[in-house]
Amino acid sequence: MYSPYSRQALQSGVHKHKELWIVACALVLLPAFIGLAGCTKPLPITKEVAAPTIGTFSASPMSIIAGSSTTLNWATTGATGIAVTPGTFASTSASGSVVLSPTATTTYTLTATNSTGTAASILTVTVTQPTLPTISSFTASPTSITLGGISTLSWTTSGATTLNIAPGNLASTSASGTVNVSPETTTTYVLTATNAAGSVTASAKVALTSTGGPLNITTTSCAGGTQNTAYAGCTIAATGGAPPYSFSVDDSGSYPPLPEGMSMDASTGEITSPLIGGQGTYIPEIVVTDATSATAKAQINFAINGSNAFLKNVFTAASIFHHRVDAATTNLPVDTSPAAPIYSGYLPATVKPFFGNNSNAPFPNGIPAIEVPYNQPDVSVATTVYQSYFASGPIPAYAPVEGTSNSSGDRHVLVYLEPGNGKNPALYEMWQGVYLDGPWTDSSNAEWPNVATDALTPQGQGTSDAAGLPVAPLLANADEVIGTGTPSGPNGTAQHPIRFTLNHMLNYWVWPATQTAGTGSCKDSSGAAISTESEISQAAPPAKFIG
Repeated sequence: MYSPYSRQALQSGVHKHKELWIVACALVLLPAFIGLAGCTKPLPITKEVAAPTIGTFSASPMSIIAGSSTTLNWATTGATGIAVTPGTFASTSASGSVVLSPTATTTYTLTATNSTGTAASILTVTVTQPTLPTISSFTASPTSITLGGISTLSWTTSGATTLNIAPGNLASTSASGTVNVSPETTTTYVLTATNAAGSVTASAKVALTSTGGPLNITTTSCAGGTQNTAYAGCTIAATGGAPPYSFSVDDSGSYPPLPEGMSMDASTGEITSPLIGGQGTYIPEIVVTDATSATAKAQINFAINGSNAFLKNVFTAASIFHHRVDAATTNLPVDTSPAAPIYSGYLPATVKPFFGNNSNAPFPNGIPAIEVPYNQPDVSVATTVYQSYFASGPIPAYAPVEGTSNSSGDRHVLVYLEPGNGKNPALYEMWQGVYLDGPWTDSSNAEWPNVATDALTPQGQGTSDAAGLPVAPLLANADEVIGTGTPSGPNGTAQHPIRFTLNHMLNYWVWPATQTAGTGSCKDSSGAAISTESEISQAAPPAKFIG
């Protein structure tokens, strides 16, 4: 039977079935291929990485003054490396910051990097060069005050980071302001304004005027004292003029200084001493100067008692220096040498024993001496003219000087060293001793290293005295003359030879002298000349004499 379809329809249907078959065959074969592919290794799957991105890149602050710093901040996504240029800064942090101090306006580039690529961002930091601050005004009102008064300092500035006013170290950060001051002397105040560029200054003066009345020293006297003890103290007072005052001692040479060992506070006028070295009556001239440089002067008396009991211990009690020297008492022979008679032309000359008196005012009179402990430190001593027995000795800076340090005379310095700790008692003497801020110098000196004996210096060698004699044990001291009495009613005696000087002497020596101190020559009984600078009699002490 024929289908109702036409041949053409059948042919068309056949084609359609053929196409369906082909599709079906493809569907049947596809699982086979899929199964066959499953028998092999899977192919790798690659995930693509995105390039980095920069979220922020900023500077804080964006504008700075040269010398200051700014902070660069960044935040990125996907970056594995960070670089900031110019410069060498690098980081692996996706976000962070760095502090930089550019000296000029600079454009910075931030570069963020990863394996896929890079990203960049730029910014500019503006750098301005600093300028000095300015001071528009700095004044004092009033410009003149009396002691205790107040002046107001006022200022106006710009561009300063700090302000300072000196003296007083008054600090401020205010561009303008005021401060009250009450100076005790005429004062110039200096305002200093500072910033990164540097500093500028301005000044204002506040004058201290007179309190009324002339400048005057009101102190008329000071307490006395005793050598080798502390001073009770004295304060020089002044009135009038323009305080504050400064105090000093006239050092022109016309007046003595304060007694050795004493000092005066220049700002208060207080005179103190932990240990007085000088002895005798000193009348220095005290000078007070006020804030206007006006001066007032007054002489003040300082009476310092000696402390010379130690002199009886210089040499033994049997020493010729502790005995009468007349023939009846000592049994010493009378010198019959040609040098013994006094030449008639010399008879009017003066014999000068060294008794203290007031003839040398305002300087202390006589030759002072001082006792020091066995542990008194040695100091250097330079001898400039004649013989030297020691180049260092226990001579304290406060040792008294004959005529004081302002003297141009003999300037003897006598120091007795106490025995102790294995040291012998010793006597050190200097002629023309000078101590100007140290060390000591002299024109000649002598040493008796053990005055517990009667040993003299070598024959033919001088001492601080021209005749080669010691000075200390031959002084007439107030201590021994006053005795148990008073200065106005003494009852003591000087029971030892007393040092004196002559206008004329021949060029020979007699024991206990050890050196010549004169000029001229003599002849012996036969008329032959006796050699000068020789011992003409008593070259050695007698074997015995009666005390």
